[in-house]
Amino acid sequence: MPASKTSEPLILLLATGTLLGLNFPLGKLAGTAGIPPAVWTLLISTGCALVIGVVLALKREVFPLMPPYLRFYAIGGTISYAVPNFLVYLTIPHLGSGYTSIMFTLSPIITTILATALNARRPNLLGVIGILIGFIGAMLIVLGKGRVGDANPLWIGIGFLIPLSLAIGNVYRTLDWPPNARPLPLAVGTNLASSLVVSAALLLANGELGLSSLADAPLLSLIQVAASAAMFAVFFRLQMAGGPVYLSQIGYVAAAVGLGSGTFLLGEHYDLLTWLGAVVIAVGVIVTTIAQRAPSIPSSAAGKS
Repeated sequence: MPASKTSEPLILLLATGTLLGLNFPLGKLAGTAGIPPAVWTLLISTGCALVIGVVLALKREVFPLMPPYLRFYAIGGTISYAVPNFLVYLTIPHLGSGYTSIMFTLSPIITTILATALNARRPNLLGVIGILIGFIGAMLIVLGKGRVGDANPLWIGIGFLIPLSLAIGNVYRTLDWPPNARPLPLAVGTNLASSLVVSAALLLANGELGLSSLADAPLLSLIQVAASAAMFAVFFRLQMAGGPVYLSQIGYVAAAVGLGSGTFLLGEHYDLLTWLGAVVIAVGVIVTTIAQRAPSIPSSAAGKS
């Protein structure tokens, strides 16, 4: 997957991160409406698989079912979507949408470490500097979030599993990307796999899917499916254009969107240090975008990213 030398990666990064950032306020509203986290996760995966599947059919693109694709669907859908999405909607009621979104800002650092260790597509020196700048911005946000000190350490610990799972998924998708695979079929397959995993978990735990709770928030459910389907439509294009480390920065963009929506839509409050952190994150994204146009550090797996 050759990296683009144009502005495409930046446009895809901003679009994907913005749409991802909408998950946090929508997830908080879903929790307020009494929708269980696993059911909300199931809604997203199933809705995305159906919506993008229709687009795939209209475009007459093939949905591959060969073993490499099935493996990619199963593993990628579980570690990239089912697990982190469930954790997100599980922690939002306890940490708030803004602070949960901050967990996504740790993903670039962990992704960089894993990509380097596993010889996936690694950033050059300027890219690493940009990642570190973004991380500093994330830490400023953490320091500026007044209610962090009151959060239960258990839920903070659970929240840290979110970026770990995301980072593993980012690197896995690069290393195991099926040859010549197109983005839309992968989006459908991974979301379908995630849907099956979450459905099985709900049936084992409760004996039912519990979809009736979605009737309490039909408009919210439709908005969530629309936002998530749009996000996944560009997500895999971003992975193709930018590789795992650049893609991981959607966490920075999503955190900024989560803070803004938490403030203006949900009445959450953050101090000046938090907003300064958001500005520093923006600088980090700009630096890594510039670095993206320069050659990456060679690696044995670079040709697959």
